Amino acid sequence: MSADSMLNTGKKLRIFYITSIFSIAFAMLGFSYNAWRMEVTEDNSNIRTAAFEVLLQLSELQQIIYSAHYDKNSDEGNPRKAWVKIGLIADLSTLISPKVEADAVVLNTLWSENWQLVTDDEKFVQQLISQIDKVRTDINVVLKNLQ
Repeated sequence: MSADSMLNTGKKLRIFYITSIFSIAFAMLGFSYNAWRMEVTEDNSNIRTAAFEVLLQLSELQQIIYSAHYDKNSDEGNPRKAWVKIGLIADLSTLISPKVEADAVVLNTLWSENWQLVTDDEKFVQQLISQIDKVRTDINVVLKNLQ
Protein backbone atom coordinates (compact mmCIF):
# COMPACT_ATOMS: atom_id res chain seq x y z
CA MET A 1 0.00 0.00 0.00
CA SER A 2 1.25 3.41 -0.86
CA ALA A 3 1.43 6.34 1.54
CA ASP A 4 -1.30 8.19 -0.39
CA SER A 5 -3.58 5.19 -0.19
CA MET A 6 -3.03 4.83 3.58
CA LEU A 7 -3.59 8.58 4.08
CA ASN A 8 -6.80 8.39 2.04
CA THR A 9 -7.98 5.38 4.06
CA GLY A 10 -7.14 7.24 7.30
CA LYS A 11 -9.25 10.24 6.21
CA LYS A 12 -12.15 7.97 5.32
CA LEU A 13 -11.91 6.23 8.70
CA ARG A 14 -11.77 9.57 10.52
CA ILE A 15 -14.88 10.78 8.64
CA PHE A 16 -16.58 7.47 9.39
CA TYR A 17 -15.75 7.74 13.12
CA ILE A 18 -16.87 11.36 13.34
CA THR A 19 -20.10 10.51 11.52
CA SER A 20 -20.66 7.58 13.89
CA ILE A 21 -20.09 9.73 16.97
CA PHE A 22 -22.47 12.43 15.72
CA SER A 23 -25.06 9.80 14.83
CA ILE A 24 -24.90 8.32 18.33
CA ALA A 25 -25.04 11.79 19.91
CA PHE A 26 -28.10 12.79 17.87
CA ALA A 27 -29.78 9.45 18.59
CA MET A 28 -29.22 9.91 22.34
CA LEU A 29 -30.43 13.49 22.18
CA GLY A 30 -33.55 12.46 20.28
CA PHE A 31 -34.24 9.57 22.66
CA SER A 32 -33.76 11.80 25.72
CA TYR A 33 -36.12 14.45 24.36
CA ASN A 34 -38.71 11.82 23.45
CA ALA A 35 -38.55 10.24 26.93
CA TRP A 36 -38.85 13.66 28.59
CA ARG A 37 -41.77 14.65 26.36
CA MET A 38 -43.60 11.39 27.07
CA GLU A 39 -43.16 11.91 30.82
CA VAL A 40 -44.49 15.48 30.62
CA THR A 41 -47.42 14.32 28.50
CA GLU A 42 -48.26 11.58 31.02
CA ASP A 43 -48.06 14.05 33.93
CA ASN A 44 -50.31 16.48 32.07
CA SER A 45 -52.76 13.70 31.31
CA ASN A 46 -52.92 12.69 34.98
CA ILE A 47 -53.39 16.29 36.09
CA ARG A 48 -56.07 16.89 33.46
CA THR A 49 -57.99 13.72 34.40
CA ALA A 50 -57.87 14.51 38.12
CA ALA A 51 -58.82 18.14 37.50
CA PHE A 52 -61.89 17.28 35.44
CA GLU A 53 -63.02 14.74 38.03
CA VAL A 54 -62.59 17.27 40.84
CA LEU A 55 -64.57 19.84 38.84
CA LEU A 56 -67.39 17.30 38.50
CA GLN A 57 -67.26 16.47 42.20
CA LEU A 58 -67.30 20.17 43.11
CA SER A 59 -70.44 20.74 41.05
CA GLU A 60 -72.11 17.71 42.63
CA LEU A 61 -71.11 18.93 46.10
CA GLN A 62 -72.56 22.34 45.30
CA GLN A 63 -75.82 20.68 44.23
CA ILE A 64 -75.94 18.70 47.50
CA ILE A 65 -75.40 21.89 49.49
CA TYR A 66 -78.14 23.72 47.57
CA SER A 67 -80.55 20.81 48.02
CA ALA A 68 -79.90 20.68 51.75
CA HIS A 69 -80.07 24.42 52.34
CA TYR A 70 -82.58 25.86 49.90
CA ASP A 71 -84.80 22.86 49.15
CA LYS A 72 -84.56 21.29 52.63
CA ASN A 73 -84.37 17.98 50.77
CA SER A 74 -82.82 15.44 53.13
CA ASP A 75 -82.38 12.84 50.37
CA GLU A 76 -80.63 14.98 47.74
CA GLY A 77 -78.97 17.12 50.41
CA ASN A 78 -77.75 14.24 52.56
CA PRO A 79 -74.54 15.21 54.40
CA ARG A 80 -73.14 11.69 53.93
CA LYS A 81 -73.13 12.26 50.17
CA ALA A 82 -71.24 15.50 50.74
CA TRP A 83 -68.68 13.73 52.95
CA VAL A 84 -67.92 11.33 50.11
CA LYS A 85 -67.55 14.21 47.64
CA ILE A 86 -65.33 16.18 50.02
CA GLY A 87 -63.10 13.15 50.58
CA LEU A 88 -62.72 12.46 46.88
CA ILE A 89 -61.98 16.12 46.17
CA ALA A 90 -59.28 16.14 48.85
CA ASP A 91 -57.74 12.91 47.55
CA LEU A 92 -57.66 13.92 43.89
CA SER A 93 -56.49 17.47 44.59
CA THR A 94 -53.07 16.11 45.56
CA LEU A 95 -52.57 15.11 41.93
CA ILE A 96 -53.32 18.58 40.55
CA SER A 97 -51.17 21.15 42.36
CA PRO A 98 -50.13 22.21 45.86
CA LYS A 99 -52.40 25.28 45.71
CA VAL A 100 -55.44 23.22 44.71
CA GLU A 101 -54.57 20.71 47.43
CA ALA A 102 -54.30 23.48 50.06
CA ASP A 103 -57.65 24.98 49.04
CA ALA A 104 -59.27 21.52 49.06
CA VAL A 105 -57.96 21.02 52.60
CA VAL A 106 -59.56 24.34 53.59
CA LEU A 107 -62.83 23.17 52.02
CA ASN A 108 -62.55 19.86 53.88
CA THR A 109 -61.87 21.62 57.18
CA LEU A 110 -64.69 24.11 56.65
CA TRP A 111 -67.11 21.25 55.98
CA SER A 112 -65.79 19.05 58.79
CA GLU A 113 -66.16 21.72 61.44
CA ASN A 114 -69.60 23.03 60.43
CA TRP A 115 -71.42 20.50 58.23
CA GLN A 116 -74.43 20.40 60.56
CA LEU A 117 -75.10 24.09 59.82
CA VAL A 118 -75.65 23.58 56.09
CA THR A 119 -79.44 23.33 56.31
CA ASP A 120 -79.99 26.55 58.30
CA ASP A 121 -77.00 28.90 58.10
CA GLU A 122 -76.88 31.06 54.95
CA LYS A 123 -73.50 32.54 55.90
CA PHE A 124 -71.94 29.09 56.16
CA VAL A 125 -73.44 28.03 52.84
CA GLN A 126 -71.94 31.13 51.20
CA GLN A 127 -68.54 30.31 52.75
CA LEU A 128 -68.72 26.80 51.33
CA ILE A 129 -69.74 28.02 47.88
CA SER A 130 -66.98 30.63 47.96
CA GLN A 131 -64.41 27.97 48.83
CA ILE A 132 -65.75 25.67 46.10
CA ASP A 133 -65.37 28.55 43.63
CA LYS A 134 -61.82 29.14 44.84
CA VAL A 135 -60.86 25.50 44.23
CA ARG A 136 -62.57 25.64 40.84
CA THR A 137 -60.65 28.81 39.87
CA ASP A 138 -57.34 27.29 40.96
CA ILE A 139 -58.01 24.21 38.85
CA ASN A 140 -58.78 26.34 35.81
CA VAL A 141 -55.48 28.19 36.25
CA VAL A 142 -53.59 24.90 36.45
CA LEU A 143 -55.31 23.56 33.34
CA LYS A 144 -54.50 26.71 31.37
CA ASN A 145 -50.83 26.51 32.35
CA LEU A 146 -50.20 22.90 31.35
CA GLN A 147 -47.28 22.46 28.95
